[in-house]
Amino acid sequence: MSLSEIASVSGKGGLFKIWKPGKSGVILESMDAAKAKWVVGGTQRMSVLSEISVYTTTKEGTIPLGDVLRMMSAKFGSELGISSEADTAELRKFMKSFLPEFDEERVYASDIKKLIKWYGILKNQAPEVLEPVTTTETNAETKA
Repeated sequence: MSLSEIASVSGKGGLFKIWKPGKSGVILESMDAAKAKWVVGGTQRMSVLSEISVYTTTKEGTIPLGDVLRMMSAKFGSELGISSEADTAELRKFMKSFLPEFDEERVYASDIKKLIKWYGILKNQAPEVLEPVTTTETNAETKA
């Protein structure tokens, strides 16, 4: 599984595996134990994880979510040592520990909380997306 096969839906907690397009929208399956399937129509906002970036203060201005997740995995492994319920100061300190150039003005505490929750889901349900990317995989993703 890759980040291009996983989505987040506005207003719904958790992450969803993208199954296929349907007549009235995209069919998704929840990545929790329930494995519930449902259709996301045109009125709901869905974001594919491979298209999400985190704001930085670098020249590029952003870093892909996949790179951020792999940085987290490389530094912390399976246990992040922080809860998504931590206060704002702790969340910002956590982000700075592995991504010191994140933009503190445009990355909100709610974004960091979501990142922590998503990391936990991905670690349990799709650990392969957190593994380092090889040159062959990078070229394949660029062509797709």
